[in-house]
Amino acid sequence: MSESGVEAIVSATGDAAGNWRRATGIAGAAIGVIAAGAAAGVALERMTVGRGMRKKARLALDSAGPYGALRGTPGRAYADDGTELYYEVDDVEPEGGSAPRRRRLFGRKAPAPVTVVFSHGYCLTQDSWHFQRAALRGVVRTVHWDQRSHGRSGHGVAQLQDGVPVSIDQLGRDLKAVVDAAVPEGPVVLVGHSMGGMTVMALAAQFPEFVRERVVATAFVGTSSGRLGEVNYGLPAAGVNAVRRVLPGVLKVLGQQATLVEKGRRATAELFAGIIKRYSFSSRDVDPAVARFAERMIEGTTIDVVAEFYPAFTEHDKTEALAFFRDMPVLVLAGVGDLVTPSEHSEAIADLLPDAELVLVPDAGHLVMLEHPEAVTDRLADLLTRVGAFPAGATVGGYGSSSTAQPG
Repeated sequence: MSESGVEAIVSATGDAAGNWRRATGIAGAAIGVIAAGAAAGVALERMTVGRGMRKKARLALDSAGPYGALRGTPGRAYADDGTELYYEVDDVEPEGGSAPRRRRLFGRKAPAPVTVVFSHGYCLTQDSWHFQRAALRGVVRTVHWDQRSHGRSGHGVAQLQDGVPVSIDQLGRDLKAVVDAAVPEGPVVLVGHSMGGMTVMALAAQFPEFVRERVVATAFVGTSSGRLGEVNYGLPAAGVNAVRRVLPGVLKVLGQQATLVEKGRRATAELFAGIIKRYSFSSRDVDPAVARFAERMIEGTTIDVVAEFYPAFTEHDKTEALAFFRDMPVLVLAGVGDLVTPSEHSEAIADLLPDAELVLVPDAGHLVMLEHPEAVTDRLADLLTRVGAFPAGATVGGYGSSSTAQPG
């Protein structure tokens, strides 16, 4: 996207102040570096497919791919600043159902079951775990929640009312509030993707006793313990340096003009769809309905939230917190083609957790759990079997792959 392209968005949505025009001009230069490859693909598509046809295709994908439609028992927790955090619980099926029976020991009440708590990434929602949720449903108790300002959770009170910057530490406290509300007792398995994995690390750093006493296993998916400021996003040195220099300030200004920017995002949805696909997936044969599903989740995160959260990542450093996971089974999984949190970051985590299982998925990008759900589900099921979440003979649906998956 060029500077003129950004200016066109502004003119289409009404006049704005001079500083707004200057800021969007800088945004065009920075984002243009990132968008170059994606824009070329979109331009080619426009030459061969009419606008009306593209719109019909998106509508068809939305109706044919009801990914994210799985719902559980709703609940609400409250963060230490009063932010309402939305979560859902999928309980195991009662005895007599299709799930394996839990044996009662010596005639006493069965112990509290293992609960798997899933934390999602930046600009996503709990629905990003759709395939894993479908595969584990009825077999093991799971909790899925929306991070503050994402999905069905409330906008961060501290951010909205007091202008307090979002921190990964705050997200760790949010996760603790959700666990306290949804899993007051029993063993817990923590699963986090990207920002969700950082959230898990932040919880451990602040509540080590909780981790020692109740967390029996952890899975880090496409995440990092720090040094995110060094990620080049697959860009040449000149491009990434430009983005690092101007993007934080640009996002701050854009966040202050959220209404205008959201109109602009809608006007350029096709271009940003290309960018989203490039930075979400690595393989070429991703189910178009899955790609559209990811696009809708990311589009649903407003620019002010994008701006609020972005600075927290360069400050994130939870390397020391990894020590709290050394004495438990740990899965570290990443896509080899991840441009957002490169697989080298997962390898660095595994280096500090020598007993962890490290899985690098070929031909997979940042949203590996959507792109290759069978690989993620398989390794997660193995982790849960190791901690007795369900018997080794239990059947966990692989739920296919993202190129042929059937919605459930």
